[in-house]
Amino acid sequence: MEGGGWRPRIECGRVDTIVPGVERAPDPSRVSCVRNTETPSGSATPMWDGGKPEVTKAQVPGGYRMPKKPMPVAERRQKSERGRSVLRWSVRITGRIPGRVPGRESAPTWAGEPLTNGLPKQLELKDKLGAFMVNGPEDPSTGVDLDAVDWDWVDWSACTGEVRRLRQRIFKATQEGDWPRVRSLQKLMLRSRSNTLLSVRQVTQRNAGRKTAGIDGEVALTSEARADVAVRVHESIRTWKPSAVKRVYIPKASNRAKLRPLGIPVLMDRCHQARVRNALEPEWEARFEPRSYGFRPGRSCHDAIGAIYTTCKGPRAKRVWALDADLAAAFDRIDHNHLLAEIGPFPAREMIRDWLKAGVFEPGKGFAPTEEGTPQGGVISPLLLNVALHGLEEAAGVRYAFPGSGSGETKPDSPVVIRYADDLVALCHSREQADQIKARLAEWLAPRGLRFNEDKTRIVHLAEGFDFLGFNVRRYRLKLLIKPSTAAIRRLRQRLASEMRVSRGSNAGVVIARLNPIIKGWAAYYRGVVSSKVFHTLDYQMWKLTYKWATWQHHNKPKPWIVARYFGKRNKYRNDRWVFGDPENGAHLVKFSWTDIVRHVMVSGAASLDDPALADYWAARRRKVKPPLDNYTLRLLAKQDGRCPLCGDHLLTAEQPPQSPNEWECWWQQVTRAAIAADCLVHHGRSGPPHNDQTRLVHASCRRGLFARQRRTPAQLTCTPLRLA
Repeated sequence: MEGGGWRPRIECGRVDTIVPGVERAPDPSRVSCVRNTETPSGSATPMWDGGKPEVTKAQVPGGYRMPKKPMPVAERRQKSERGRSVLRWSVRITGRIPGRVPGRESAPTWAGEPLTNGLPKQLELKDKLGAFMVNGPEDPSTGVDLDAVDWDWVDWSACTGEVRRLRQRIFKATQEGDWPRVRSLQKLMLRSRSNTLLSVRQVTQRNAGRKTAGIDGEVALTSEARADVAVRVHESIRTWKPSAVKRVYIPKASNRAKLRPLGIPVLMDRCHQARVRNALEPEWEARFEPRSYGFRPGRSCHDAIGAIYTTCKGPRAKRVWALDADLAAAFDRIDHNHLLAEIGPFPAREMIRDWLKAGVFEPGKGFAPTEEGTPQGGVISPLLLNVALHGLEEAAGVRYAFPGSGSGETKPDSPVVIRYADDLVALCHSREQADQIKARLAEWLAPRGLRFNEDKTRIVHLAEGFDFLGFNVRRYRLKLLIKPSTAAIRRLRQRLASEMRVSRGSNAGVVIARLNPIIKGWAAYYRGVVSSKVFHTLDYQMWKLTYKWATWQHHNKPKPWIVARYFGKRNKYRNDRWVFGDPENGAHLVKFSWTDIVRHVMVSGAASLDDPALADYWAARRRKVKPPLDNYTLRLLAKQDGRCPLCGDHLLTAEQPPQSPNEWECWWQQVTRAAIAADCLVHHGRSGPPHNDQTRLVHASCRRGLFARQRRTPAQLTCTPLRLA
């Protein structure tokens, strides 16, 4: 090994480490996940690259004892090469230790931490015994043997905690300007096994496009397939060569007649991109501007709308002119050289360059190289767009009252620029100032390969109003009102009518299953603005559509019979006698007006989820921002602190909230209905009724994993699942 250091061996199978005073477990011990443990001093330097070992007499696998004094470099290198020929750098990273380790209550390890007898976490034994390999393999040819991965036994809470702490350390080091430490921590993140596991889970189990394959046709929809992908991803950390993306076209949300190109990477590329994003994103989160809201953790389009309202509200608002701008094909025209220069000496810079140059394969046209742009559809593409557009506020002349404080308060004579991905609005004091900002930004965008879309870019007064992210912002007699845009309402009406035409010939249950997610998703997206009147208008249209559908279904029946069959007081919590429902199973169609108007709580200044100093702020924010759920589900969420008791992750508050009505619709279909389920879990072998204190909200994937573990270990069926006691 270069640089001098000693490499131990960890055998695949039993954990044969001998620690003074601790006997080996009688059964093969399996561990649920590997943590990346760092040196006691907190630095990111690998333990084998420097520093004196904490324990000098502990016998470790492979037959070597820890050296009492540093060896010469040549001897160290010779011994390392000799050991490498006979040792396999491998370790089990998954599974579970079913019981206690007999022997002493604790013993010191090389990391200087105690190995406790009682194991409060699944990973504790692995954390201590695996302290030898804190930063992963040095040689890419000696990959980690993850053949024993048991996907259903991975301790996701521990993995999430490790990745979160590393992201916070990268964020803090960037704030302090300690760039050598930033790069060291990023290397540690790139080699992290927890990062690999979380990235694979996000791509293959959580993302909406998990069933979409790239040019190789590969997807991973089972636990065995996901474990195999995790093995291959971690083994190819330094050797992976990106593949071309598959070009597909989807209708634009604003105009269904126009198509938008998407580039779908292969599954392995998406996993690697998620892994690299976890290393690159915290650095830029510490550098991004306060009013950049698109595709950033913890921020949403509602924060951008809230920033507009905060700036322009009240009769004394000074910024009454708006530059409503849109960038033309921003993802497809980013200049590669400028983007790579912005990224700088990032450890995975070459892999990002290979992704940018990977090319596009389009069915019927073949392969085409990519000289500019980043594929819209890649996991890391939104982050790269934000990196390319960083500095736009400074170019527009925005000046903050307290530079570097992150408060987000601008000087009185400064314009305010609010950006969401490639859409931006500049709020100015006069039309002349808006013209100047447009000219400056056009000059600033040119070296980046970007330009304004003149068809969608205009300068307007707030009295005239403008549309932004599906909302209409307009001033009515010195009062600013934000409503759903006319175009968004028209698109919804057309879709509802189309869904009802498609449902002709089907029963009422199919109609309800089709329309409920659409109604809930659209109402959830627009519930934070002035939407009450629009909701009631849409309810009236839905009544006409459902009544017309019912009369078409039963054209030979009288109208009173139709009304009595399909309409009535179907919702027992609402005193409404005109609720459309299914007479067979009692299901009913929800109404737009049942969604309460709740003002969005805007994110504060430059607050970031990766900032360790703001942990209490984000915890309080999660308690304040309540999702559009029924009261019973909200009570369960409050009782569980919003977390799944099986994996410890947040149930509803994702890092990236839904960003459009369609995403809210998918959220209702895949999260609220399928991935969140009220389930009466077994508690100490006694199952209780579904409405007592034992009822939990759990992820459907976690629930399936629990049942899989119980099927394979029937003797443990009477045991309480971890973290449920």
